[in-house]
Amino acid sequence: MKIPSPTLRLAIDCEALAHNWRALDRLSGEARAGAAVKADCYGLGVDICVPVLRDAGCRNFFVAHWTEVLPVLEHVPAEQIAVLHGPLDESDVAFARETGALPVIDSLRQARLWLDGGGGPCHLMVDSGINRLGISPQEISDPLVEGLDIQVLLSHLACADEDSPMNARQLEIFRDAIQRIEHKEASLANSAGIALGGDYHFDLTRPGLALYGGVPREELAEHIRQVARPMAAIMQTRSLSAGDKVGYNATFTASTDMRVGVVSLGYADGILRSWAGGAFLSGDKPIPILGKVSMDMIVVDLSGAPELKEGALLELPYHLPDAHRQSSLSQYELLTVLGNRFAR
Repeated sequence: MKIPSPTLRLAIDCEALAHNWRALDRLSGEARAGAAVKADCYGLGVDICVPVLRDAGCRNFFVAHWTEVLPVLEHVPAEQIAVLHGPLDESDVAFARETGALPVIDSLRQARLWLDGGGGPCHLMVDSGINRLGISPQEISDPLVEGLDIQVLLSHLACADEDSPMNARQLEIFRDAIQRIEHKEASLANSAGIALGGDYHFDLTRPGLALYGGVPREELAEHIRQVARPMAAIMQTRSLSAGDKVGYNATFTASTDMRVGVVSLGYADGILRSWAGGAFLSGDKPIPILGKVSMDMIVVDLSGAPELKEGALLELPYHLPDAHRQSSLSQYELLTVLGNRFAR
């Protein structure tokens, strides 16, 4: 049975993705860049993105959940995959042993689970102030920590996208942990942390957002290219008369006779109602959004584009810093909310 052509497309610029990793690797100085590929590569697709990152030179891949390991394992060796959430129970330990993926130990309880399951190479997260996952500085001297075979000692910055004094405080705490914990390599910087400079780079950086086109700090702007471009088809065109209303709650009223289109896209696809007042693009020509975004449809003004007909594809401007300003969504949310109806 032939599958109908999709009316939603998410174009992934693989060349831009590879460029971004190489740029971040270069900006990491003497450190090498890894890649956060959790959440299906921030919504862009593991099967598309991981091979591109691998071929660009990446050798360290970070996921959040154990359920994310197998798709990544299709493309890279298990010893290059680390699971940030660590083992919750014995079944996670068994899965790690079976696959070869490395757990990031986040607590003394997880350290005991790992050691009781036979131990072996792992990573260790130290909480330096973000108060999410990680052992506390007060737990560093615990015998369980001493028993771990730590490949990479990690921590995570809370405010790297800001010029916050907390960055220096976390750096100091992490440097102290480095002196007190036996390990092979150290890693602190995320995408924004790379832009903080060499003091934050250590041996391995862990960019995520910037790989996929995000710009968390202005210092990165000239180095990062847009990766994702959502596009949607016009399903119907129609003519409005002056005074006609558009969409839920009738928030738009036509002031004159006009031609509009109904686009196959909506908040079920991650294009939330905060996009109201924005515009699509046809080439360089803006196609304004009218009224509220619906679950599967957005009405647009075709007055300035008489050439556009049903089936024509429109692009939603998705340069992430600009899209953030338009929608008020964070750059992270803009990527990860994109739905699964897009053909990638």
